[in-house]
Amino acid sequence: MDIKNLFEVELPAALAAKAKEVREVNATFQVNVTGVGEWNIDATSSGPSVTPGQGKAACTITIAQADFEKLMTDPSKAMTMFFTGKLKLAGNQMLAMKLTKLLDLKK
Repeated sequence: MDIKNLFEVELPAALAAKAKEVREVNATFQVNVTGVGEWNIDATSSGPSVTPGQGKAACTITIAQADFEKLMTDPSKAMTMFFTGKLKLAGNQMLAMKLTKLLDLKK
């Protein structure tokens, strides 16, 4: 899986295509994939956008590259990864469920 391409090409295109639906999420996210990169996702009325680097976020997710790839293949592993410390959440943890929906838009 090309994670950089996901966040820098595929996801921005998917969010733009469904901008109205994305803005209804009304949240900002920071996704940090260790060893690959960091991206800030704006799913508010001023978005949608995906920007490389750090930014203001209501929910921050930090995960290793291999674990992110597993998570994208099988989202049902999220809870196990969270409870074993492989998936770290900061801020509003309930928003993590909305991030999953945003990532699903690229399909």
